Amino acid sequence: MADFSQAHSLLAHPLLAAMSDIARDAGAIAMRYFTTGAETSARVDYKNGGSPVSEADIAVDTLLRERLRPLAPEAAWLSEETADNPDRLSSAKLFIVDPIDGTRAFIKGDERWSISIALVENQRPILAILHLPAIGDTFAAAKGGGAFLHRAGTITQLTTSGREILAGSTVGGPLGFLDALTKNHLDLVREPRVPSLAYRMARVASGDVDASMASADSWDWDVAAADLIVNEAGGLFTGLDGQQPLYNRERPRHGILAAGPPVLQRQLLEAMRIALPQKPS
Repeated sequence: MADFSQAHSLLAHPLLAAMSDIARDAGAIAMRYFTTGAETSARVDYKNGGSPVSEADIAVDTLLRERLRPLAPEAAWLSEETADNPDRLSSAKLFIVDPIDGTRAFIKGDERWSISIALVENQRPILAILHLPAIGDTFAAAKGGGAFLHRAGTITQLTTSGREILAGSTVGGPLGFLDALTKNHLDLVREPRVPSLAYRMARVASGDVDASMASADSWDWDVAAADLIVNEAGGLFTGLDGQQPLYNRERPRHGILAAGPPVLQRQLLEAMRIALPQKPS
């Protein structure tokens, strides 16, 4: 079976193969607690904000931290399941990790959850892995080296759909966004909701969806890997102002985001500016 260790020279960075292997090992841990279509066997607790965290999230986070940090000892760490250390702000490099993006889906037996890993340098991602253990797909990207998908034992280079007309495009995003847009663009095709935000946005890179949107207040770990994957597949991934997101800020959250092929993404941004109530970044 082909794997990223065989293709890492094409991916332009030797760390990417190791990151992929680690993501797969982490996925194997998560799968011990997962059954398609059934409730997880993992213990589930709830954070102060009401969002769930399972023992699988914690186990995956622990493995990722122990295995990733030695790959780049100079890099700081930011993870959904690790207490934030403000010392990261003084580091030029940073691993940004979501151990299980889509925890609610994971708990319910929905396969559309992911493990998201990005290495950021000077506030922009330079390496990315997005692994979907239950589905079997692994997305990978290196800055300047392209984006790739490992699916069913085959590695393919990713490109967006290249679509240039918003009318008739398949678009993913929050229900309220899609409702607002379709008032003016009734012929948009709505993508069914994808619970992992990272996966929802990365699907633009594979051409499985033409464009996708994210509501305000997504965290760095939700979008950093998908950002690079989309860009290396020839797409754009920006805020409503057309600017690329910056990572490793004091408040690691973002405003409304949109991803798509360049011409289409700019059309989508304009439609979003008109249709959506705007919340500051």
